[in-house]
Amino acid sequence: MPLTPEEVRHNARLARVGLSDDEVSRFQSQLSQILDYFERLQEVDTENVPPTAHTLAMHNVMRDDEPHPSIDKEEVLANAPQREDDHFRVRAILE
Repeated sequence: MPLTPEEVRHNARLARVGLSDDEVSRFQSQLSQILDYFERLQEVDTENVPPTAHTLAMHNVMRDDEPHPSIDKEEVLANAPQREDDHFRVRAILE
């Protein structure tokens, strides 16, 4: 689907982009090739293809949907440089 120079200029105006005559000629060719590619994609049968957000199956590797017991607090606090009861003790950074 070849674009005319007027269509390229119209799209450039809509995008608020100034183009020289050389650029109009170059973009006319490039944009026409892109539109030709989309026309070829329109011919692909996608009747039985479900809509997706990603091309690959995605899953969350950071979270299981089943709760698990937390780490024992004594095990967590075992390497604390300082601790106060069941908490980490840190140096005050604000006055």
